[in-house]
Amino acid sequence: MTEVIKVPAKVKEIVKNKRTGKIYVDKAEFDADVANPGTDTTSDDFRQDVEITVASLEVFGKTD
Repeated sequence: MTEVIKVPAKVKEIVKNKRTGKIYVDKAEFDADVANPGTDTTSDDFRQDVEITVASLEVFGKTD
């Protein structure tokens, strides 16, 4: 069985209004904006991106 190597990584979730470009702290803040009758934000405006940062890694390969 092949051993799985775990690589440390940093993950950042980005919640954004795809129509206006506004970035929210989290999904709850976006949902509050949708619920606010003073804005025209709808659930269709939701966009979620995930940014993954991995430290540099040395890769050793085998050739036969």
